[in-house]
Amino acid sequence: MAEFESQDSKNGFSMKVWRGERMCLAGFDVDVPEPDLVGFAIEVKEPGSNGFVPLQNRLTFDPPPGSVNGDRKFPSTEAPFQKFRWIHFPFDPKSGVYTYRGTKMHMPTDGTLKKGSSIQLDISLAPVTFDSFLDVGFTRNFASSQAFREKLGDPPDIDAIGAKIIPLTADQGLSFHKMPGDIYDWLGFEAFDLIFGFLDQAIADPSITVDLFAFDFNEPDMLTRLEQLGPRLRAIIDDSTETKKGVTKGHGVTSSAESKTAKRLRASAGSSHVKRTHFKNLQHHKVLIARRNLNAFKVLVGSTNFSFRGIYIQANNVLVFDQPDIADLYGKVFDAVFKDPSDFSADPLAGKWHLVQATGKPPIHVAFSPHASSDLTLNPVRGAIDQASSSVLYAMAFLNLIKSGPTKEAFDRLLKRPVFSYGISDETGGMEIRKPDGSVGLVDFAFLADKAPQPFKREWSGGKGINIHHKFVVTDFNLPTAKVFTGSSNLSPSGEKNNGDHLIMIEDRKVAIAYAIEALRVFDHLHFRLRMQDAKRGKTNGTKKKAETKTPEALKLAKPTAISGKPAWFERFYVPGSQKERDRKLFSR
Repeated sequence: MAEFESQDSKNGFSMKVWRGERMCLAGFDVDVPEPDLVGFAIEVKEPGSNGFVPLQNRLTFDPPPGSVNGDRKFPSTEAPFQKFRWIHFPFDPKSGVYTYRGTKMHMPTDGTLKKGSSIQLDISLAPVTFDSFLDVGFTRNFASSQAFREKLGDPPDIDAIGAKIIPLTADQGLSFHKMPGDIYDWLGFEAFDLIFGFLDQAIADPSITVDLFAFDFNEPDMLTRLEQLGPRLRAIIDDSTETKKGVTKGHGVTSSAESKTAKRLRASAGSSHVKRTHFKNLQHHKVLIARRNLNAFKVLVGSTNFSFRGIYIQANNVLVFDQPDIADLYGKVFDAVFKDPSDFSADPLAGKWHLVQATGKPPIHVAFSPHASSDLTLNPVRGAIDQASSSVLYAMAFLNLIKSGPTKEAFDRLLKRPVFSYGISDETGGMEIRKPDGSVGLVDFAFLADKAPQPFKREWSGGKGINIHHKFVVTDFNLPTAKVFTGSSNLSPSGEKNNGDHLIMIEDRKVAIAYAIEALRVFDHLHFRLRMQDAKRGKTNGTKKKAETKTPEALKLAKPTAISGKPAWFERFYVPGSQKERDRKLFSR
C-alpha cells in the first residue's frame, strides 16, 4: 500500500484511510449491512500517544433537552457517525504516523450499542507533501463554522468578534490592528505557514532576493516583512481599474491598499524595484520567487491572494516548489514582465506548456497567460474532465461567470455522465454547489448566520466578499491517471487571453488525493448548510413548498428500523447506480 493510502477488509467490512494535507479521510463500506447497523465509531492514536481517543460527534441518539448545543462532545463509540466517509481534521496536527480504528456499531432491539467488526490502519500525516520538492497547503476556511466559535471560546456576539478579525473594507487593511493571539495562524492554517515561512527564510538569509507578483494585497504583517528585505525585493503589483457611472475603482486608484503597498515598497526597496501593470486586464498572479546569486531556487504559487480575505477567510491553496527548474520558469516570466509587460502574450514563455520532470518526482506542467489562444490551456482541462472514468472534484471561484468555452462545455457534460462528481463555485449572494444528485443549490452565508438551525449555534457570515476562492480541478484521484489542475487561473477564455496568470497540471495521485480531500471537506461543510437552509425555507428534493415558519426539527442520530419504524439511515447509499452508491464505494476501496 502506498504511503498516502491504507486499506483492509474483514467479514464484509471495508475501511480505507487517505492522506490529506494535515487531515485524513476515512472511508467505510459494508457488503450487506445488518438491519441494526447504526454507523461507525472512529478512534485515533496520534504520533507519540499511548492510546486511542474516539473522534467526537455533534449528534447523538435521543439527547435530553438542552444537552446538544452544536459542540463536538459525544464520543463516536457512543454516538457513531452515520456516514460512509469522515474527514478527521486534527485540532493540533502532528507530523508522523496516525493510527485509525474503525468499528461497526450496532443497536439491537433493546436499544443498547454493541461493537461489531473493527479494522486498524496506519497513515502518515507528515506536513510536507514531497520532501525537497513540493509542499501543498490550504487555508482553513472555517470563519463561518461552529469550529470558529469554539476556537474563540463561544462568544455571545459572534458578529462583534468577526468585525475585529478583518477590516470592513479591503483598502483599510494596511492600517487595521489585528486581534492578539493565534487566530490568524489558525485561520490561515498551512497556507499561512508556507507564506510567512517563505518570507522569514528570505529575511534571515542576506544572500536571498525575492520577487513578488501581487493582485489583492492588504496584509500588514506581510508588507512589514517585505519592507525588511529592502533592495533585495522586486515587486509587480496589479493596477487594474474599473469605471462605473463615472466612478473609478480598483487597485490602480491612489487610495487602494495596492497603491499604498507600492508606495511603501518603493520607499524601502527603491522606486525602480516596484512596477505596476494589469497586462490586458488583470495582473492576477499570486507568486513569490526566491533567488540566490540571481538563480531562482524556490517559488510560492497558487490561488491565495496576499490579503485578509485571501489568507484568513476564503478557501484557498498554496504550493511551494523547492525545485530550481520550476522556480526558474517563474523567474523568467517575472523578468520578462518586469522588463516589458505590454505584450507578454507574444513571448515564447506564454506560447506553450512547460514540462519539468525531476528525477523520482511527479511531472509538473506549467503554462503562463495571457496567451494568443485560450485553447492552449483550457483544452487539456476539458480533455481531462471528459476522459475521467472515476471522479471529477472541483472548487472554482467565478465558474458561474464562464458562459462559453472548453471548461464550460466539459462541466455541463459532466452533470449528465455516470461519473462521481462534486463541485463548488462562489457566486454573488451565495455559494453554488453541484449536489450529489447533479442539481444546483445556493448557500447563503448571511441567511445561515442569522438562522442557524438547532443544535447549531449562530455563525459569523465571514464579512462581505466571496468565501470560496480555490481554482482547482481533480480528475480520477484514485487511479494511476490522476491529474490536478490548479494555480491562479479562473479557467475562463477571457482570463486566459487577457490576465497575467499561471496554470499548473500535476500528474500524481498523492497530490490529487490531497486536493480531492480538500474538495470533499469544503463541499460537505457547505452541503450541510444547504440542507438546513432548504429545510428552513420549505424546499425538499429540489421542489418548492410553502415556506416554513418554524425552525427545522433538531438533528439526532437515527435508530434501526425495528426500533424507529423508519427507513434505515444507510438505505439511500445502496440504491443501484446512484451517486451515493458511487460515493460509498469510491472512498472505501
